[in-house]
Amino acid sequence: MPVYRLDQREISFPNPACARPDGLLAVGGDLCVERLLLAYTNGIFPWYNPGEEIMWWCPRERFVILPHEIHISRSMKKYMKKHEISLRFNRDFADTMHRCRLKREFAEGTWISDEMEAAYGRLHRAGYAVSVECYEDKELAGGFYGVSVGKCFFGESMFSEKENGSKTALIGFAQLLQKENFLMIDCQFHTDHLERMGGKLISWEEYYRMLKKGCYAEL
Repeated sequence: MPVYRLDQREISFPNPACARPDGLLAVGGDLCVERLLLAYTNGIFPWYNPGEEIMWWCPRERFVILPHEIHISRSMKKYMKKHEISLRFNRDFADTMHRCRLKREFAEGTWISDEMEAAYGRLHRAGYAVSVECYEDKELAGGFYGVSVGKCFFGESMFSEKENGSKTALIGFAQLLQKENFLMIDCQFHTDHLERMGGKLISWEEYYRMLKKGCYAEL
């Protein structure tokens, strides 16, 4: 199947149904705030290696966590009872994103380049990119960042400075989103770690219905 080439002068995307079986939809364009918002509200996200051309993805099956289905294991319940846990939001968005980058660079390589950090910094200043940080016993334990539009949250990357730091942050955040009637946390791709925390694959049709209800109609 063809891969569409975006025009930097035009903020648009092809129909998400045109994505290849592996999820790749388009290449090119830029990472301006307007294009990123258009992408997320249509189930599309950028993901590419530093130095490569921008690649835009829209997998046909989506891996999501429904906030009311977050799974808390017995060991995590015990762990959270033993520590003083608190969440902060946008403590330092740039720092949180950079910590995610450094953890991935050390472990497996990362798509979080200087270009991506600058782009999501602009999205944060526009009020859409959000960082979530977890403190355990008043020390930074972990966190993550993503994009929040309407009642949908699109997760991007996580980091842990302490054991269970990112898990604790995600659990607390999901519980808060449930109270705020958020429809989903979009995890984009499957991981065993997120599956153990309640993540599941859903069809594109189900995902797109939630997307339209949660954020697409609001813009």
